[in-house]
Amino acid sequence: MKHIDSPSTPGKFKMEKAPYNRLRLQSSIAKLTFWSFVFVGMIFVFFYRSPSSLNPASSDLSRRSLRTSSYSGPNFEKKVRQSAKPRSRHGMSVLVTGAAGFVGTHVSASLKRRGDGVLGLDNFNSYYDPSLKRARQTLLERSGVYIVEGDINDGELLAKLFDIVPFTHVMHLAAQAGVRFAMENPSSYVHSNIAGLVSVLEFCKNVNPQPAIVWASSSSVYGLNTKVPFSERDRTDQPASLYAATKKAGEEIAHTYNHIYGLSLTGLRFFTVYGPWGRPDMAYFFFTRDILKGKSIPIFEAVNHGTVARDFTFIEDIVKGCLAALDTAEKSTGSGGKKKGPAQLRVYNLGNTSPVPVGDLVSILEKLLKVKAKRLVMKMPRNGDVPFTHANISLAERELGYKPTTDLHAGLKKFVQWYLSYYVDGKKSTQ
Repeated sequence: MKHIDSPSTPGKFKMEKAPYNRLRLQSSIAKLTFWSFVFVGMIFVFFYRSPSSLNPASSDLSRRSLRTSSYSGPNFEKKVRQSAKPRSRHGMSVLVTGAAGFVGTHVSASLKRRGDGVLGLDNFNSYYDPSLKRARQTLLERSGVYIVEGDINDGELLAKLFDIVPFTHVMHLAAQAGVRFAMENPSSYVHSNIAGLVSVLEFCKNVNPQPAIVWASSSSVYGLNTKVPFSERDRTDQPASLYAATKKAGEEIAHTYNHIYGLSLTGLRFFTVYGPWGRPDMAYFFFTRDILKGKSIPIFEAVNHGTVARDFTFIEDIVKGCLAALDTAEKSTGSGGKKKGPAQLRVYNLGNTSPVPVGDLVSILEKLLKVKAKRLVMKMPRNGDVPFTHANISLAERELGYKPTTDLHAGLKKFVQWYLSYYVDGKKSTQ
């Protein structure tokens, strides 16, 4: 019996240890299964959940991609085709990005009125009250312009639209605007003004035929320049704000795509555009609102009590410049992403070439509104604003036939009439 109890006896050892090994094996399998599920779960969280929670832009893109899948079917395609179909024999078929924006709405309406085909694209973001953008959308839809809700960074959506319509031109106006907001949300400017522009150009370079592209740059690219008036030949390497820097970057990006891929590109440097259906973040707009409400309005002054002045340009004049740029745009020379010859590359100032001190702007509003403004004079903050803008428009005059005709008093009169009709008579008193 003694030899049976000895651990050195092979038979006895196996009989006693086998149950333990089975339990140990079962335990190991259970642990392996458990950790496998944990690992798979971590992968799921990392790849499907983390980008959305850590990066709002990624979350937006995910939602847009899901929305893109709903842009299908005969009804959607019919709306797109009808909207983009020219009514005139030699009309263009134009994709207008940022179509529910201030300039985009006016350009789209003007193109449609003269017989061109127009399809709008806008993401209706909340930089300012989206209800104003929806009202513009309604206005455009009455004139036959359909606006697709989507983002310029959504490649699948762009592919879908170009698959339905072979656009001859793209009017790229979608952008994150505003100098001061860049200090609060800088990533939105990179996402829209740089990544968004690259997204549009990347897609346009590969389609056949390539469309001609006109896009919105900005007078802010002149930055800290002191030589006036600003000319397209002047240096633009001293941006005073992130917004200005992204627009300057856009001009360099446009040069690259023109040089490598043969895209026909025209950049338009807008100078302080104003008018009916304008942007609520612009001074003339919120000055009007606050004067009517009896609130104080800030009047900034430059260094050493210097005057702050802007080259205010009425929206109707800007639209004429936009349409002239489209009409004179030459065809792109590439095909399928390959350049076949030199392509047109242009940049123009679109201004009024008559700078007006901001104080004079307020005086005009006081007369039109018949209300005395409560002026609060203060030093200009270091937020990227520049003390003055002044456009030299001789190049646009010579090559586009551009000639602004609306002075500030006449333009503000039209704006005030619209404002009172929309916000006061229309009871939109929340603005």
